[in-house]
Amino acid sequence: MQPLTITCAQCFQHWENKEANYQHILHLTQELKSDILLLPEMFDTGFSMATQLAEPWFQGNASLRFLQQLSIRIEGAVYTSLMIKTKNGFANRGVFVTPSGKMAYYDKRKTFKMAGEDRFYTEGKKEKIVAYKGWKINLQICFDLRFPELVRNKNVLGNSKYDLLLYVANWPEKRISHWDALLRARAIENQCVVAAVNRVGVDGNQLHYSGNSSVIGMDGSEWLPTPKHQEGLFSTVLNPEEVINYRQKLPFLEENLDESTNTLKLGVNKKLNS
Repeated sequence: MQPLTITCAQCFQHWENKEANYQHILHLTQELKSDILLLPEMFDTGFSMATQLAEPWFQGNASLRFLQQLSIRIEGAVYTSLMIKTKNGFANRGVFVTPSGKMAYYDKRKTFKMAGEDRFYTEGKKEKIVAYKGWKINLQICFDLRFPELVRNKNVLGNSKYDLLLYVANWPEKRISHWDALLRARAIENQCVVAAVNRVGVDGNQLHYSGNSSVIGMDGSEWLPTPKHQEGLFSTVLNPEEVINYRQKLPFLEENLDESTNTLKLGVNKKLNS
């Protein structure tokens, strides 16, 4: 693991207008260099059910080409989501794009039924953890945040499942207190860094968004506070030693599975004072 600069692009999104969003992001990031850039969920359309705007994976997809070019320009990875046309329908697909051209994807596993997302997009079935600059990074999208079982971390023999948890979202302001509390919970219970970006402004459904993008440390402390309702790029540097030392001091994630008896044995650090 190496120090990692991570940037949250807390920005307004033009409703169902891909070209306008491309240009807006290019303007916002014109001077940026960052190891990882987070863009809000469905970065090119806003949180929309207009699946006629979806493009296939992968050939001919203008939004994917844009993300690849953006990754090269900032000299770092970009993580966001977009609507994708698949063989079986449509997906709200998270994409992690690197300057080398490598691309990993994650399909949102918990669609937001209160907005009818489940009627338009097929839920994903698999977790996706990518390796980047020595970090193991778990990819998540918006409503996934409410389900801790999706990202249960563990540390076996000193090797954690993942180190960094990413969320990209369109999370309305009227439930933003939930967002704040759940991000802290995910960081504390999984002893990982959580980085999350949320949009600002008003969307085509007249929902208001305040942002509240943040980076949360393993103990639940806020490493990157951002101003509400304000568009901008907000960056911080993640120090791997802080993650490693914290986990060693408080090894709550250590566990060993005895397959012969199918019982879970928790690792105990005798030097740790409870």
